[in-house]
Amino acid sequence: MAKINLRDLNIAGKRVLVRVDFNVPLDGNQQVSDDTRILAALPTIDFLISQGAVVVLMSHLGRPKGRRIAEMSLAPVSRRLAELLGKPVCMATDCIGKEISNQVRKLKPSQIMLLENLR
Repeated sequence: MAKINLRDLNIAGKRVLVRVDFNVPLDGNQQVSDDTRILAALPTIDFLISQGAVVVLMSHLGRPKGRRIAEMSLAPVSRRLAELLGKPVCMATDCIGKEISNQVRKLKPSQIMLLENLR
């Protein structure tokens, strides 16, 4: 049985939820100090964008144990990802809920949203 590859799918205009490993180290100024994991995800993200998909990324950062801890927000990761892609990345304020669902529905093809920390 042949494996289906991402390149085999027609994703134009579709919402694609991608689990990425953006659990990266941040320095004392809340800046990404090692973007190796972000760089590893770029080929997939670039491909999805080039195909006109709506890209929704999800990851965790640290171990906040279900609490909101500002130091464990993915906002610095979103900023670094935007720099690397050369295009805006919408940063969600949460990873669940009606408001987030509505924000995702409003995204246009080739736009990207990073959901807030899954943990």
